[in-house]
Amino acid sequence: MAKIFEIRWHGRGGQGAKTAALLLAEAASVAGKEIQGFPEYGPERTGAPVASFNRISDQPIGIRSAVTHPDVVVVLDPTLIGRVDVTSGLGNGGAIIVNTNGPASQIRTRLKVDGIRVYTVDANQISLDTLGKAIPNTPMMGALMRVSGILDYEDFMLSLRVQLTKKFKGKETIVEGNLRAVERAYQEVQGDDL
Repeated sequence: MAKIFEIRWHGRGGQGAKTAALLLAEAASVAGKEIQGFPEYGPERTGAPVASFNRISDQPIGIRSAVTHPDVVVVLDPTLIGRVDVTSGLGNGGAIIVNTNGPASQIRTRLKVDGIRVYTVDANQISLDTLGKAIPNTPMMGALMRVSGILDYEDFMLSLRVQLTKKFKGKETIVEGNLRAVERAYQEVQGDDL
């Protein structure tokens, strides 16, 4: 069976977990990968916990369910830790990336995990600096690219530019702000083996 790289995104409604999963899926598709990118829907409202998922592979993907054994978990809101089991199914060697201004050691202590690589990046501050508001999804994508190496970074950035230009047609400031946010997070993510 071909290796399928699985990602689970945890956030709150309005933070962009769904958008990040869809943007990543599109970038992986452009890179020639087989992909899935989808949210988990329920009665969520803005601010309620939400999850989104990605699967990326070189071979067709036959699984059609939520990601239960992720290779990487991305947490857009650190207040979810303790309220949602963000490490559920994350095995030895897996990674978790948390949006926080605290160090990875602090998150490791809060999660009480061993054998899992822990990373942090202050995506809220990065998005405030580059976009003028705290929308952590695109910075977290930059951190994900650095931690996972799942896609070539330059190819990812080219694809993301195209997607953002379509999404924010005529709003070049937003496009460039998002791209700067990704670049900064890629450089600023900290953790176990960086």
